[in-house]
Amino acid sequence: MTEPTPGAHEPPPAADAVPPTGDAVSPAPGTADDRSLRLLGAVVAVVAAADTAILELLLSTVRVGGRLVGVSAGLAVVANAVLAHFARRAVGSVWAVALPATVWLAVMMAAATRTTEGDLLLAGDNWVGPVMIFAGSLTFAVVVIRMILSAPMDRSRRG
Repeated sequence: MTEPTPGAHEPPPAADAVPPTGDAVSPAPGTADDRSLRLLGAVVAVVAAADTAILELLLSTVRVGGRLVGVSAGLAVVANAVLAHFARRAVGSVWAVALPATVWLAVMMAAATRTTEGDLLLAGDNWVGPVMIFAGSLTFAVVVIRMILSAPMDRSRRG
């Protein structure tokens, strides 16, 4: 009596089955799907930057026991670091970090500018506003510098 060959009775894998290694299949670089995902990642990074900037502005007046606590400055550091890493991973370029950084800084500058009626969202008469802008901007700068320095150097572009 002959023994059946292993796997002889197993059905063929489905066309849309996940590879056995469990690795995710990503679109090939340069395809329309790849460009669409990169564009979507850029849009998500920009919208998230605007959202976190507005949240930080709302939290800039948080007080505990009548004293400003500066929770928005800490949030700016954490959120901007996450946004920078997300933008790079989603778009595939270090320079994509400029997208959320520009939007975040534009919202902060708009909030620190008086309207014609004299309204001001981010006052400079307390320490939270300037520290939040400085810390958030510095976070983007430090993350980008670290990304650039940690990237493998292209030997053909050496001077």
